Amino acid sequence: MHTEIPVIDISPLRVGAEKERAETAHALGKASRETGFFYISGHGVSPSTLQTVFDASHAFFGQSTEEKNRLAMSRLGRNRGYVGLGVERLDTRSKPDHKEAFNISLDETDADSVWPDIPGWRDVMRSYFSTCLDLGAALHRGFARDLGVEEDFFVKSFRNPQATLRLLHYPAPSASWDEDVPGAGAHTDYGNVTILAVDSVSGLQVRPRGQDWIDAPLIPGTFICNIGDCLMRWSNDVYVSTPHRVLRPARERYSVAFFLDPDDDAIVDPILSGPEDHPHYPPVTGKDYLAERLNATYGRAERKSV
Repeated sequence: MHTEIPVIDISPLRVGAEKERAETAHALGKASRETGFFYISGHGVSPSTLQTVFDASHAFFGQSTEEKNRLAMSRLGRNRGYVGLGVERLDTRSKPDHKEAFNISLDETDADSVWPDIPGWRDVMRSYFSTCLDLGAALHRGFARDLGVEEDFFVKSFRNPQATLRLLHYPAPSASWDEDVPGAGAHTDYGNVTILAVDSVSGLQVRPRGQDWIDAPLIPGTFICNIGDCLMRWSNDVYVSTPHRVLRPARERYSVAFFLDPDDDAIVDPILSGPEDHPHYPPVTGKDYLAERLNATYGRAERKSV
């Protein structure tokens, strides 16, 4: 399948020798500079694991509106819980997004009140959360190598990351869904990197710098990843955070996005590429950076992404 978004085998970042790791890091860096998007294979996540996650997502969104609203983000706060249809508008120039979501974050307690009352659901999501943390760590080892710092450079900034696992459901188009209502409006992600799993329905589009929108087609066995605004800042604008959107899907669509952002107290200080380079931004903590971005856009510190 031809695509302008590269497919990168990241298995060397997990188990490879020195030369292979360097080559993979170079491929990640090239994609991060040119499109800000890439597919990853060799991630070690089995199809059965993903199917279990999607089955759990179906189970949650298949509940009644009343049951879902029992876990509404407006009630739970702290970037966790359910967000209903039409609540978000990622592109302020467009109509509200036609999707619903459920956010899971590391700061959740064991209280039953923050989890759906579905047997085994909590364990499935916690296990997948850990899987995504491991993938994010591998990707950051590649980013570090490419940016010319030690491979473990980012480790100290991701000990207790501001990470969010977000389940998304786009209902099937209906007569009440206007043609100009998006699945999710155009936006960039705020954090470091996003790891996205999609079911069998496409719809994601990407707009690389200086280009028109291009499709991000489904490629079996891969995740779609993209650079967020925080990592673009951290790389001193070497990497690009690229706008993307979800079109009105052809039929019902599910996706699962993992957003990996640094610790609250991590210092995001631009990495300089050489002695002649100068920082484009002052240092900032991970907490202050994300709060600033979220507050500027939404007036409160809650994540809104596809």
